[in-house]
Amino acid sequence: MKRQLYLYLFILSALVAAFTYMYYSKALSFEMKKNESEIKYYKDSIVGVTNKLFEADHFSLENNDFAKEYFVDYDVQKLMPQIKEALLAYNDDPKGNSYTGQEKLGEQKFIINKIKILNHRWIIADYSDGQYWGDVVLKYFVEKDGKITFQIMDTFIYPKQEY
Repeated sequence: MKRQLYLYLFILSALVAAFTYMYYSKALSFEMKKNESEIKYYKDSIVGVTNKLFEADHFSLENNDFAKEYFVDYDVQKLMPQIKEALLAYNDDPKGNSYTGQEKLGEQKFIINKIKILNHRWIIADYSDGQYWGDVVLKYFVEKDGKITFQIMDTFIYPKQEY
């Protein structure tokens, strides 16, 4: 009788071990398939975002070879920060940045916040005084002596939003 009990316990433990092995091997393969599909999804997402970024950055001095050729005598990577710094230097004026095209509407002056150099000639910038926001398109010139000058092409101020 004792022998049969050991036999039944051995068979039962073998069945439990077999079912446990099958369960965990299936769970592992399921997780691996799930992870592969997630990895594929994320790779596709990264490719999509990269393509959108490349498309959005089409209008930039960094990615425009024709505009880069215009600055053949300059290092474009060093010139871009110089242009931005030259434009942002006008923010220190007590009346505000004169290249926003706006006079003071309240206590605060208009200053330029963000700048995007589109090509060898145009800049688009965002400006505000804390209450009003606007955009300006500028034409810029880099003189032979390295001086950078700006000219307002168009400016737009958004109506004040009441929340």
